[in-house]
Amino acid sequence: MQTKTLISLNKDLCTKCFACVRACPTKAITTKSTSNDIEINHGRCIACGNCYVSCGPKAIQYLQSHQQVLQYLKSEDKCVAIVDPSIASEFPDIKDYRNFVGMIKALGFDYVNEISFGADLIAREYKKILENFKGKYIITSNCPPVYEYIEKFQPNIADSLAKIDSPMIATAKVMREIHGENAIVVAITPCLAQKKEILRYNNLISEIISFEELRVLFNENNIYENSVEFSEFDQPIGSKGSLFPLSTGILDAAAIDYTPGSSKIITREGPENFVKDIIDFANLNEIKHHLNIFYCDGCNMGPCSSHKSSYLLNHSQVVNYYEKRQELLDKKVWSENLTKFQGLDFTRGFTINDMRIAPPPDKKIKEVLKLLGKENHTEVGCKSCGYDNCYDFASDVAKDLVKPEMCVSFTLNNRQEFINKLTAANVKLAETQKALEESEAKLKKDHANVQESMSLTKAILEKIPSGVVIVDEKLKIIQSNTRFIELIGKEAKEINEIIPGLINADIKTLLPHQIYNHFSFVIQKNENVENKDIQFDDKLLNVSVFPIKKGKIIGAVFKNLYQPEIRKEEVVARINDVIEKNLGMVQKIGFLLGEGASETERMLNSIIQSYDNKNVDKTK
Repeated sequence: MQTKTLISLNKDLCTKCFACVRACPTKAITTKSTSNDIEINHGRCIACGNCYVSCGPKAIQYLQSHQQVLQYLKSEDKCVAIVDPSIASEFPDIKDYRNFVGMIKALGFDYVNEISFGADLIAREYKKILENFKGKYIITSNCPPVYEYIEKFQPNIADSLAKIDSPMIATAKVMREIHGENAIVVAITPCLAQKKEILRYNNLISEIISFEELRVLFNENNIYENSVEFSEFDQPIGSKGSLFPLSTGILDAAAIDYTPGSSKIITREGPENFVKDIIDFANLNEIKHHLNIFYCDGCNMGPCSSHKSSYLLNHSQVVNYYEKRQELLDKKVWSENLTKFQGLDFTRGFTINDMRIAPPPDKKIKEVLKLLGKENHTEVGCKSCGYDNCYDFASDVAKDLVKPEMCVSFTLNNRQEFINKLTAANVKLAETQKALEESEAKLKKDHANVQESMSLTKAILEKIPSGVVIVDEKLKIIQSNTRFIELIGKEAKEINEIIPGLINADIKTLLPHQIYNHFSFVIQKNENVENKDIQFDDKLLNVSVFPIKKGKIIGAVFKNLYQPEIRKEEVVARINDVIEKNLGMVQKIGFLLGEGASETERMLNSIIQSYDNKNVDKTK
C-alpha cells in the first residue's frame, strides 16, 4: 500500500504558468510573493486531481502504483481486481466487456469484480436514511474530495456527512468476506482521491491503480482485446449500481425519486461550484434539501481517466453499458447476493482536521487591493486568477498563498510600466554607450601616451648611475632601474627576468629591515631620510629616501660607496638636460605615477639634491 506523497511536482517540466495554483480549490498548491517556486501543502490537499488535469506540461504528477501491483500478481496469494463501472467510458475501444475482463485476468488476477455490486449495497443504506428523514439534512459521502474538504475547511457541518462507506469500500468488504484476509484486493478506478481513501481502512484494499495505469500495464505486457479469451465478471454482479459513474447513479440504484418538486435532494457535480455549494449548505438556513454532491462531473470524468473530453459521450456510454448488463443479469442470483451481504457493516466515521487559515486584517487586504489597483472592484473580477472576485484573491495574497502576478490586469499594467521604463533605460543606455565609446577612444590615446611616457621614464632612470627605486604606500615597487637591481643582489636579478623592473614587488622582501624601515618612516612622516650609510652584503650603500606624493609615493637613491663615483657636475648636467629637453614627457610620466609634472620634477630634483649633499660631505 502506498505511503509516499500522492501529488508531486517535477520541477524540470514545470513552466511556472501557475495553472495548478489557480486550479486548486483549497490552495494546497501555492507560490510565495517572494518566489516563483511552487509549493505543495499535502495537509491541505483533498486529492481532487484538478491540479493534475490543469497542468499541460504534466509537471504535476500522482503516485504510480502499477509496479507494486505487478509484484502482488507474482505472489502465491489470490489476487482480486475490483473495477469501477466507469470502464464503459474509459475503454470504448474494447467492444465487448468480456474481452476487458479477460485482459485483466491475463495480467494475473484470479478474480475480477465490478464495484457496481458495492454501489447496490450502499444504495440500500442511502434509501434507509433518506426515507426515514427526521429533519436533519445530509450530504452524501461517496466522493472522497467532498468529505476531505468538509473535514478540513467546513468542520462545522462534518456531522451532516452520511456515515456510509463508498461503493469501492463496500465492494472490498464483500471481497474480504468471500476470499479472506490474505487475498490481494486491487481497485481499478478513474478517481485519484481513492488512492488516499484506502489509507483510512487498514489493509482493506491492498493497492489502487488508475485507468491510466491499467493501460500502461496492458501495453507493457502486450495484452490486447484480440489476444485474450472472453471472461465474465465474477459473482457477485451488480445491477443499477452500474449507473454509479453518473452523479445521480446512487439515487437510481436506490430507486429514490430525485425529480424537482417531489424530492428534497439536490444533486451537484463539477469543480466550478464545488466550494461555493458546500459553503452555501453550511451557511444558508433556508436550504432545506439533502446534498448529493460530487467533485467531478460524475466519476466517469475522473482525473485519472484517459477519455474525459466529452461529458455527453461518456454519459451515454455508461447508460448503454448498464442496459447491456441488465439484459444479462440474473436478478434472482443478484437478489440472493444482496441478502447474503447486506448484513456487513457499511458504516464509517469522519475525523476533523481543521486546515483553515485565520483571515488577514482588513487593513492588509486593502493594501493588497491598492497594490493591484482594485480598490473599487472588490466584489467583481475577471476570474482569470482562479477566484470569484478581487477581494478573495487579495485575501489569499495577504495570506501569502498566491502572488500578485497571478492577477492578469496587474501583470499587464506592470508590464506596460516596465516597457516604459525599459524604453527610457534604452535611451539612456544609448547615450551612455556613446559616451563610453568616446571615453574608450580617449583612453586608447592616453594609453599610448602613457606607454610612451613609461618608456621615457625607464630611459631616464637607466641614465642615472646610481640605483633608483620608486614605491607606493604599501612599499610595492612602481619603477626601478637596472643599477638598483644590480645593487641589491642575485635574487632581485632573478625576479627581474620574470618581472622587468621588479614592478609590484614588495620592497620588504628584497631589502633588510634597517633599509626598508627608512621607507616606512618617510611614508608615515613625509620627511626626507638623507645619506644613510648602511652595510649590505659586501657593499657599503649610501641611501637617501624622500617623499614624492605625501603618504602615497616615495623615491630612493642607492649608491655603492665602494664604486668609483661619477662626478657631480656631469650627473647634474645630464639630469638637467633631460629635464629641459623632455619636460613634456616628464609631465606624462607624472600622470602615470599619479603625479603632475611638478611632482616628477621634484622627484628628479630630489635625486640631484642627493648628489649635491654627497659631494659637499666629501669636500668636507
